Amino acid sequence: MKNVIILGASGSLAKHVIEKLIKQPDIRLTSFVRNKNRLRNVVASNYTIIEDDALNYTSLKDATHVQDIVYANLAGDLGQMAKNIVKAMNESGVKKLIFISSIEIYNEPVRAALKPYRAAADIIEASDLDYTILRPTWFTNVDEVDYEITHKGEQEKGSVISRKSIAAFVSEIIYNPDKYRRQNLGINKPVS
Repeated sequence: MKNVIILGASGSLAKHVIEKLIKQPDIRLTSFVRNKNRLRNVVASNYTIIEDDALNYTSLKDATHVQDIVYANLAGDLGQMAKNIVKAMNESGVKKLIFISSIEIYNEPVRAALKPYRAAADIIEASDLDYTILRPTWFTNVDEVDYEITHKGEQEKGSVISRKSIAAFVSEIIYNPDKYRRQNLGINKPVS
């Protein structure tokens, strides 16, 4: 049984990951969310909801200490949240982090809207966690799973990707946590 916590579980991307993981009998899933009323009504014996904020370090540490994998899908003060996540995981002995960032965080100059994503990526990469940072292009609701990845330093490709594609990739990493270990990846729909 793998214990997985989703930070920022009410986001549009996280909802697709929850839909995939909730059906898996070998996953014990926890949603960590500021407002549980924003979650779909899901009832399953392998599912728990914690209503709190990733800026609250004590609650975050309490929530992560029993987890095997942390999947963060957050918005807001991402630099502080990343510091809290790294510290909580280190103190709890949890090693695997999957963190959603954004395309274009390495373009210079960094656009103001992307600076929090860049700050979080820098903090995570400086840690000793077994992270996988994903930098997706713009999300779509297209009902498809079709993606390609680029590595940090390679030219990012494409302009869109379906939420289902990202959810499929996140699920793959959850089932194979050593895959893409300590990697920072762009993800997009392949360009024809």
